[in-house]
Amino acid sequence: MSGLEIERKFLVVGDDYKRLATSQSHIKQGYICSGHGRTVRVRRRDHCAFLTIKGPSLDGGLSRYEFEKEITLDEADHLFQLCEPGIIDKTRYLVPSGRHTFEVDEFYGDNEGLVMAEVELVAPDEPFEKPDFIGPEVTGDRRFYNSYLKQMPFSQWKNDVFTK
Repeated sequence: MSGLEIERKFLVVGDDYKRLATSQSHIKQGYICSGHGRTVRVRRRDHCAFLTIKGPSLDGGLSRYEFEKEITLDEADHLFQLCEPGIIDKTRYLVPSGRHTFEVDEFYGDNEGLVMAEVELVAPDEPFEKPDFIGPEVTGDRRFYNSYLKQMPFSQWKNDVFTK
């Protein structure tokens, strides 16, 4: 897959997403490089693996170019050895809502307690139905990028989010 990725991100309230999910998978991901809005990521999702390159966003985090290629598990294991410090570990739940599917990520390790949902759109202004578990929008807030969470885990700044 490659092309323009348009998505909006939200914090999640409660755990209703678990009972509404149609599937779930375990994800481990690391970053070979990340900086200036660009990332090269290796991801293992259950029994599949992917190499993903993302470009910078030019519209406040709403969209960015993405290139993704499936790789073998062996290739992923070797590429993990090249990653920057900090591995992202999470479970992803797929939750249908109207014509869209929300990807809800429940994080572990140093990012424990963070649950985020994102929805991919075909246009920045495309309407979508928000499930009840959707909380405040965090689209464009760099603190909620996985590449940021690997270097500055949620455990170090979560009180800043929940006290505002």
